[in-house]
Amino acid sequence: MIREAAPPGISIHGVEPAPESELLRVHTPAYLNKIRSGCLEPAEAVKLGLPAGEALLVRSRLEVAGTIAAMEAALADGLACNLAGGTHHAFADRGLGYCVLNDVAVAIRALHVRRPNARVAVIDTDAHQGNGTHGIFASDDRVFTYSIHVGKNYPAHKTPGRLDVELPRYVGGLDYLEQLEATLAPALKEFAPDLAFWIAGADPHENDRFGQMRLTDADMATRDRHVLDLVTRMRVATVVLYGGGYNRDRVHTARLHARTVLLTASYHADHYGWEK
Repeated sequence: MIREAAPPGISIHGVEPAPESELLRVHTPAYLNKIRSGCLEPAEAVKLGLPAGEALLVRSRLEVAGTIAAMEAALADGLACNLAGGTHHAFADRGLGYCVLNDVAVAIRALHVRRPNARVAVIDTDAHQGNGTHGIFASDDRVFTYSIHVGKNYPAHKTPGRLDVELPRYVGGLDYLEQLEATLAPALKEFAPDLAFWIAGADPHENDRFGQMRLTDADMATRDRHVLDLVTRMRVATVVLYGGGYNRDRVHTARLHARTVLLTASYHADHYGWEK
């Protein structure tokens, strides 16, 4: 479906839940059955942080389908967004930190079915390390995992990615942006991806409850422009995803993500031919 109320230059499309055959390219049958039946062990339920059951699985399958659809749109048009996604703490056999299914991993595996040699970069600017994504692709040289995050923050146990940029707690915007600009561009230029997934994250904001970063609204906008400048200059098809956000003003979490989406639409207009 297409919602008529979407801002100019944006069309919003609905999806059907991703089929289990797609999920099984990444997740184990035993884990999916645990979520569907709600039969998590107490410790597993605490680590996930969400009530397991069929409703949660369907909701998570919709999220995965949105990321796959956004991937197809980005491959066709250059840039696309999923208004959810970026559930980077989910491993093949377990969910963590409100992340049930790893939408990025499922989408990449779907791409590799038809394009086995496609080179994919995962750009993770969420305040927390993308440990699940790192673990899933640890031995896959076709996927470059980049994460810039607070070192002494969740998850306590880090899973190494291809490039982890660990920052101190309560890092300010200038230091954050300096590290982002110094590390991301060289990494992408060396890897030369065909496609990128950008897990933006609203939680680096200074008013976020769990991010432990101190980026202002202006810093967040500069971050977004830097990433979008880079991928559009390199002509890398890019999928933009929500990631985490726990602002003390809950509306501001959505506002930050909406600004990222609107900026993405503006870049699409400037670089790929849409009219604003």
